Amino acid sequence: MPEVRIDAETRTEFGKGGARRTRRAGKIPAVLYGHGTDPRHISLPSREFEHALRTDGANVLLDLQLAEGSELALPKSIQRDPIRGVIEHLDLILVRRGERIAVEIAISVVGEIVPGGLLDQSLTTIAVTAEATNIPSGFEVSIEGLEIGDAIHAKDVKLPDGVELAADPDQTILHVVAAPTAEEMEAEGAGEVTEEAEAAEEGEAVEGAAGAEGAAAGGDAPAEPAAEGGGDSGGE
Repeated sequence: MPEVRIDAETRTEFGKGGARRTRRAGKIPAVLYGHGTDPRHISLPSREFEHALRTDGANVLLDLQLAEGSELALPKSIQRDPIRGVIEHLDLILVRRGERIAVEIAISVVGEIVPGGLLDQSLTTIAVTAEATNIPSGFEVSIEGLEIGDAIHAKDVKLPDGVELAADPDQTILHVVAAPTAEEMEAEGAGEVTEEAEAAEEGEAVEGAAGAEGAAAGGDAPAEPAAEGGGDSGGE
């Protein structure tokens, strides 16, 4: 994976207020740490980082240009606004050329599924170890030729030279199951309707019983104590 050169600045403002001002300036607040160094608060230009992320993926190797020198780093954690989707904060981890690190690599499925089959994908990423400067951007897994009941495991993924599997080799990535027939789907839908009707009937029965108990309790209840209090105060 090529290194993406990106300018970075040291942040002197911290806390929520400082982070908001950083974002308003078109930058992403970030923390850079690793290799036993003290965490450094920096900021990256939002547009350039988003472009690098779209182009090279979540494991983009950043060549950070800081005033005190350049540093290689990988995104460790990306926090986004849950509604707008914009990046609000980054955790970046320092790496060195030649250093082997563990990363999660995205899996993309290619090929046509067998007629009558349905894809059940258990994993969307797979753990591997690789040199920091040789991290794959993703793995393709083909389902061409798979029959119903076939599966692909972590050990079946073809890894490039220098990349080693860090996950359980027998971990299932995906398997092909039989798609439900129209009759099965219709029967399942009818079963759901029946369950809903039974639940509604049970709810009505419980509500009716509660109402009957309340009515019985109301008939036997003694007079409100407020009347006694009113008589006492009137006597005073």
